[in-house]
Amino acid sequence: MKFFVDTANLKEINEARSLGILDGVTTNPSLISKESVYSQKEIQDHYISICKLMKNEEDVSAEVINTNYTKMIREGEKLSLLHPKIVVKVPITFDGIKAIKYFSNKKIKTNCTLVFSTGQAILAAKVGATYVSPFIGRIDDVSYDGLNLIREIKKIYDNYHFETKILAASIRNPLHIIECSKIGIYAVTTPIKVIYSLLNHPLTNTGLEKFLTDYKNKIK
Repeated sequence: MKFFVDTANLKEINEARSLGILDGVTTNPSLISKESVYSQKEIQDHYISICKLMKNEEDVSAEVINTNYTKMIREGEKLSLLHPKIVVKVPITFDGIKAIKYFSNKKIKTNCTLVFSTGQAILAAKVGATYVSPFIGRIDDVSYDGLNLIREIKKIYDNYHFETKILAASIRNPLHIIECSKIGIYAVTTPIKVIYSLLNHPLTNTGLEKFLTDYKNKIK
């Protein structure tokens, strides 16, 4: 399973690379707004900086902020030209689906985002989205089962051999990551702190403490 980090912060991306677990990056307008960028030119330069950090890693999702079809494709085309690793991130709306079909025909990679239902995921695959991003945590927040949505999408995609890759988003805890790996999806995208939480176990900490104490007591 691939690990994408859900951030626009260059330091966090470097940290994930240094740990050796980075496969790609996803961003969104909220994440971009947290960085020191104040113009469209600075935002574009920031996307390029993220892409330049990536070596053997995969894609960098950059989201359109327009909701009109014509403006979406104009913006998406500009984003795709910034760097070969850029994937145009498009929301699952009426105009968004049309835009994804347009980009697919133009061989521009896309990430269909804000997916909360199986039907939306089917439409995204039908129009040729490169990735589909179901939001697990936000579904859980409204008392539905986000992981069950992932299972349904995976089954349908397998049934019809859709090439769209499932990129599970809104990952809130390590259990989400583990369950997604059991389901067999392509990738998760998550804040780096959730990936770090996979390292934590109280028995590891107490075991290491005992090993070091025993060694220090024996070796003078």
